[in-house]
Amino acid sequence: MEIFGADLWHIDFWGDAEKLLQHYGIWAVSLCIFLESFGAPVPAETLLVTTAALASQEKVALPPLLLASWVGAVVGDNVGYMIGRFGGRQLVLRFGRYVFITEAHLGKVEVFFVRYGSWVVLVARFFAVLRQLNGVVAGMGKMAWPRFMLFNMLGAALWVGFWGLGSFWLGEAFHLSFATIKKAGPVLLLGGLGFAATVIVLAYLHRRRHR
Repeated sequence: MEIFGADLWHIDFWGDAEKLLQHYGIWAVSLCIFLESFGAPVPAETLLVTTAALASQEKVALPPLLLASWVGAVVGDNVGYMIGRFGGRQLVLRFGRYVFITEAHLGKVEVFFVRYGSWVVLVARFFAVLRQLNGVVAGMGKMAWPRFMLFNMLGAALWVGFWGLGSFWLGEAFHLSFATIKKAGPVLLLGGLGFAATVIVLAYLHRRRHR
């Protein structure tokens, strides 16, 4: 998972996500999303996709997973907002370097806010860097908290719904297709062999005829 231009984690997400769920439950996913929401280098989006796909295998219940993910996103963004609002740019840059937040990253997000205003909060979670810093920059820019909260809640719902439900449905479709192919394996094998034999015979007859 590449965050802020650095390849930070090399892990088996399927295996590790399953172990994470077994040991700590869905709130571990919520915690990771919470931490990423104010700048921590945690691959939360990948974790959400992976665990939602695992839900299609009935290894975790989907509705609680989606709710926990949404709560983590909303609360994390609000923590970022408070850091930016009451700590300011100086505090963010002073301690942000420990989680790979630089002045250049803040500058990029600020440009988006200047251009698109508070609508950035609505779609921020779909973009790297914006996802980690939109709350911080909104707080630094003194955006009205009720407005931020509204867009933040809607944006988190869109993000969780898109990746959570999308990954669940794709995972379910994949497993159904795989199971169907597995059951139909012998028939498909015989059909394939028959087709190959037909092609070979026709090619042979065509060649003889031209000779």
